Amino acid sequence: MPSLKEQPAQIRWENRTQRPLLTLAVVFALAYAVPIVAPDAPEGLRTACKVAEWVVWGAFAADYLVRLVLTEHRLHFVRHHWLDLAAVVLPLLRPFQLLRVVSTLMLVGRRARMATQIRLTTYVAGSVVGLLIFGSLAVLSVEKESPDGNIKSLGDAVWWSFTTMTTVGYGDHSPTTGLGRLIAVGLMLSGIALLGVVTANIATWFMARFEQDDAEERRQTAAILELTDEVRALRAQVTALSGGKGTTAAADAPSAPTPAALPSPSGSGPRP
Repeated sequence: MPSLKEQPAQIRWENRTQRPLLTLAVVFALAYAVPIVAPDAPEGLRTACKVAEWVVWGAFAADYLVRLVLTEHRLHFVRHHWLDLAAVVLPLLRPFQLLRVVSTLMLVGRRARMATQIRLTTYVAGSVVGLLIFGSLAVLSVEKESPDGNIKSLGDAVWWSFTTMTTVGYGDHSPTTGLGRLIAVGLMLSGIALLGVVTANIATWFMARFEQDDAEERRQTAAILELTDEVRALRAQVTALSGGKGTTAAADAPSAPTPAALPSPSGSGPRP
């Protein structure tokens, strides 16, 4: 693994700023949620939340510009970081701005040293939480002032976001405004996409396990066949050596004496 100095400048910058950006994302989410959840909050608190939103947006904009300057392939960077760019150039669309929380979580996950399956699980979990928060706050902000709306509290918004993301849709709560319905469409498509990612992840895990088991079985089978060939070769050598020694022993054994050479029973010499 290359050292810190050997890494590209963009990677070094992202490694150093991932934790501050995550902290700023949490601050932004809180500043975004307080005026929606507590509309009767003091004016000073609402102003502080507004200032915090713009300060965090400025930090995100500066981070994007720094990474764009440090990268070697700027066009490729813009195409693959469109969510960051959208959160920077569209600061007036406050519901869309909250997507920067999800983007920051993805950035942290990309830089984390984790296995592929764990990293993908982290992406999915972070996306679910981020979209759930985004959908709840966004729909509450646009539906609570609607005369015909039935999403008036944070609990209703969270319940609606959860049923919408899972594509269950009980129908007890539903948006009545055009922007609310647009948010619903986005959540439904996101839920379907996340479900597909989870299903593909599980299938990939099972396939990897099966392939690993098959590879281990093939390796063991090859080892057994190799050992069987070695045993056969050893048997052939033993048989060859055993046969050669038997032939040599038979050739070296003394021959039996002839009858003429046998002594007579009386010991007087051979018979005439």
